[in-house]
Amino acid sequence: MIRALTGFATRSPWKVIALWAVLGIAATLLGQAFLFRATQPSTGEFLPATYDSAAALKVAEEHFGVRPDANPLTMLVARADGAKLSESDERRIDGEAAKLARREVTMPKTEETPPFAQDHSQVPRVSPAMTAPDRTFRLLSVELTGNPMDPGMQDLYRAFRDHARAEFAEAGLRTGFTAGLADSVDTADAEKTRSTVVGIAMLAVIVLLHVLVFRSVLAALLPLLVVSVVGGAAAGVVVGASLLTGVQLDASTPQLINVVLIGIGIDYFLFLLFRFREQLRSRPEQTGRAAAAEVAGRVGTAVTSAALTIVAAFSTLGVASFGQFRVLGPAIAVSVLVMLLGSLTLMPALLAVTGRKMFWPSRRLRREPPEGPAGRMGRRVATRPVTMVLASLALLGALAAGLAGMRTDYGPGGSADKGTAAAQTAAEISRALPAGVSDPTTVFVTASDGGRLDPRALGGLSKALAAVDGVGQVAPAVPSEDGTAARIDLFLTADPQGQQARDLVSGPVRDTVAAHRPDGTEAHVGGTAALFADISSAVSGDLQVVFPVAAGLIALILILLLRSLLAPLVLMISVGLGFAATLGASALVSQHLLDRPGVNFMLPLVLFLFVVALGTDYNILISDRIREEMEKPGPARAAVARAVRHTAPAIATAGLVLAASFGSLAVNPNPGTQEIGFATALGIMLSAFVLSVVLVPALAALLGRSIWWPVRRRHSSHTARHTGEHAQTGHADDTERPVTVG
Repeated sequence: MIRALTGFATRSPWKVIALWAVLGIAATLLGQAFLFRATQPSTGEFLPATYDSAAALKVAEEHFGVRPDANPLTMLVARADGAKLSESDERRIDGEAAKLARREVTMPKTEETPPFAQDHSQVPRVSPAMTAPDRTFRLLSVELTGNPMDPGMQDLYRAFRDHARAEFAEAGLRTGFTAGLADSVDTADAEKTRSTVVGIAMLAVIVLLHVLVFRSVLAALLPLLVVSVVGGAAAGVVVGASLLTGVQLDASTPQLINVVLIGIGIDYFLFLLFRFREQLRSRPEQTGRAAAAEVAGRVGTAVTSAALTIVAAFSTLGVASFGQFRVLGPAIAVSVLVMLLGSLTLMPALLAVTGRKMFWPSRRLRREPPEGPAGRMGRRVATRPVTMVLASLALLGALAAGLAGMRTDYGPGGSADKGTAAAQTAAEISRALPAGVSDPTTVFVTASDGGRLDPRALGGLSKALAAVDGVGQVAPAVPSEDGTAARIDLFLTADPQGQQARDLVSGPVRDTVAAHRPDGTEAHVGGTAALFADISSAVSGDLQVVFPVAAGLIALILILLLRSLLAPLVLMISVGLGFAATLGASALVSQHLLDRPGVNFMLPLVLFLFVVALGTDYNILISDRIREEMEKPGPARAAVARAVRHTAPAIATAGLVLAASFGSLAVNPNPGTQEIGFATALGIMLSAFVLSVVLVPALAALLGRSIWWPVRRRHSSHTARHTGEHAQTGHADDTERPVTVG
């Protein structure tokens, strides 16, 4: 199947290129146009209905008309001269709010707006909330509906904000906005320049690495072009599948897909390019098309196994209870399959068309390069395997020591930039009111029999909640329009996005609600703090299921690829050590250097999937080459040295490219994203430069051909007798014979 695809691609390269160009561009346009119609804006919608905060969301939707895509905002209004508000000022503010609530806000349209973009024009909900005790400001509640990640929705908010600011300024009042969409937009505006610079820098690093390695402009730029086409097609396929199935994506999924596909797509192209160059050097009489067919068929097996490892790892998220995981896993798995198809068809087709011109103007095809660092590393690993194994284990063990004191932070994260207008408005509010005013915790109470609910019966519950330490203020109970439910807003003194608030809500608040709710009623606690407290429980349970299932599937793929039991065990142990070292190092940096409460709750799962799955790519590549070299006559350790010499440059370059791709996330203002970017980049570097280039080859040198047990690898019987190797030891004479790299 693999050789059939690569063979067709190299026999009919222009047909394949034309097909990818047409379908790739069409799928890319589809994905861009309908992306935000396929994403779910509310994290709470991904929680199973059995969780308390999920039940609270359902009550809010059914009885209070709260939509899943609602974006509640807090608007601060104060006198421009800094004086305290008078009663006439309050009436003027409420009058202006009523005008805003009757006027439609039109979504601005620019040249960058996609042709099929959803129109978010709407009449906002605006209502008075409260006045600060010191009368320095009055708060208004604002609600806009739409996907907050949609640029059109963000433009709509900007239009509303600017219009409201101008209207109140005419009345001698100033305004400020905070929470939700305001935080996101202000952060995006503040980080726009930095994000652009980081993106350009990442592309520049990737191109520079390719230029330094291949000495060719075409070999430097073509992988980026190919990955852009295939990546756009993959995103379009995922968005199309989401629209057809009705399964909405998480808002973070598109960004993760983009990062993953850039990394692995360029990796796979690099694997082909290095082997293609090696083939052209060793057989100068061979045509470029014939060389491309031979190389693509050989490397295609390793690339397919590597891609299926990632697919298997992410597919295991389908068994998770947390819907965000269940959606993320299959989406990335589908994307990787599309990239695999591109690696087996479009990439070989381009090699067949370009041939030796791929490496123009480099002249390195005319001669075999000197041994270089890769050759010296291969000899060192082959001649001193015990030393290299011990050194690798010492480094990985030192980093893994950070696991001893690791803590997990289940916060939603947030902008680290406290200088935005939204952050300054939140700080101004918190100086006069409890921190949770702009993001309240809400208790929803409904009658068990579906009948009407008397709000006066909730007095005891409200009084009990007000007595809970950490609850700064309790708002009066508000009945639903149909009278069957009521809501009680709690304003916590702790930051709603912090661990203290989550502990408070999941413990004392829920205990109090359970003990004091009126007979014949049901009560559920919702809000940001309650939501992420429940997410922490869901994630903890999912990790215990996903880890072993993913590990089992990866091991099975390795067994099928390597046709061995011992070699997959060696690889799984090595990637396990790499995972532990990466997570331990992340804990040390996060908790001790950056003084954060713990590592982001998503980090262990993301690291397991990305570092184990993507890191296994490099192990598969080196193992496949070691097996190929061991099938040739000669000592096993010489085969290991040759494998490292020929494969280490590809792994090192691919590792740097992938680390740069993920490392770009480390400059994101969100602390959780920063952690994921840093940790994943570190894990990829360890996988490339420690596990795949040093530890795995050193273990292969120690075990010799017995690493392929129980299948004996093919090699010359004459050579086996000459070197003294036999089935019992697999490497009896390797320790005595000098290594030669040929």
